Amino acid sequence: MRWFLGILVLSCCGYAATGTAQDAAAERPVDVEWLSEVTTAPQSPSLENPGTLHPILKRSDGSEVSSLEGWTGLRASIREQWMTFLGPMPEFSESSFQVLRETQENGFARQLIQYQSEPGQLVQAYLLLPDAALNSGRPKLPGIVALHQTTDASIDEIAGVSGRDAMQIGRKLALEGYVVICPRCFLWQDVSSLNEAVAKHRQRHPNTTGMAKMLHDAKRATDVLAGLDNVDPKRIGAIGHSLGAKEVLYLAAFDQRISAAVSSEGGLGFRTTNWDAPWYLGEAIRAPEFPLNHHQLLALIAPRPFLVVGGESGPGAADGDRSWVIMNAALPAWSLYPSPARLGLLNHHQGHSIPDEVYVKMSEWLRVYLQ
Repeated sequence: MRWFLGILVLSCCGYAATGTAQDAAAERPVDVEWLSEVTTAPQSPSLENPGTLHPILKRSDGSEVSSLEGWTGLRASIREQWMTFLGPMPEFSESSFQVLRETQENGFARQLIQYQSEPGQLVQAYLLLPDAALNSGRPKLPGIVALHQTTDASIDEIAGVSGRDAMQIGRKLALEGYVVICPRCFLWQDVSSLNEAVAKHRQRHPNTTGMAKMLHDAKRATDVLAGLDNVDPKRIGAIGHSLGAKEVLYLAAFDQRISAAVSSEGGLGFRTTNWDAPWYLGEAIRAPEFPLNHHQLLALIAPRPFLVVGGESGPGAADGDRSWVIMNAALPAWSLYPSPARLGLLNHHQGHSIPDEVYVKMSEWLRVYLQ
């Protein structure tokens, strides 16, 4: 196993300093200049069949939470409700891995690694190490968990081995100075079809949703990344498109190590995309009385910066102005924190895609908030 020390690139530093001031202003975090643009909701957003949206600050007895102290207890209760629904996964944390092969690219090294996601269950990922990470004795680098979209190329595309440039998110971020891990979703790990992957998962965990498995595996990838000597475990972000965006939502909600995240076209509404598929949440969410919804996950993420990217009303878009119905339902929890609500939605209106100019803003969001 190889370990590297990294150098901190200046562009990843997100603090404003006067050079002489010694007060709190010298360490005030910088926001993206366009924060107000993505945190201002359109008037009267509409989402067909949004599902149950219980007021986020109301307890089960009907009383209202009005303080951070009260939210702490309610937050724990909401988290437990979700974990009960998703189903159990084995407690397992191990950061060791095996390097299967390595190639040197222009600006970074790409390692294909293998590690245990569950006891006895192996998963592969690409680990992308910027050239700066080869320099010993330097400060640690920020890290990114980059989760791939639905594609038979799986990790090859996001890591830059093949596929469209627009989807090579991990490669681009490595060139920007991040240590990046791109784990393979279990739907493409040693199986011939999505249904086979679901069947094998249910044999091991009959009472556990596919989304719980994805969350578990994303957390395991975070274990590996955080365990690297050249990664600053306090500056880990997550990014993903489509399937990967769904995983980012859950990873950010249930893993406090994720300091900032970008979720592109995952679909916040249960019926804006295929959340009821057996490899995600299953048919239970179709019931009108289903008590949970994604505004609760957005509330669990607060106050860590979270950017939703949508392409509505372009072809096949999963997120857009309508997503504000879910986001607005989460914002009362964000308002309890002293910092501005860094829960934003960037709607590029170009469908289920990542236009080049939009990637620039996704990258900027991570650069500014992974301080």
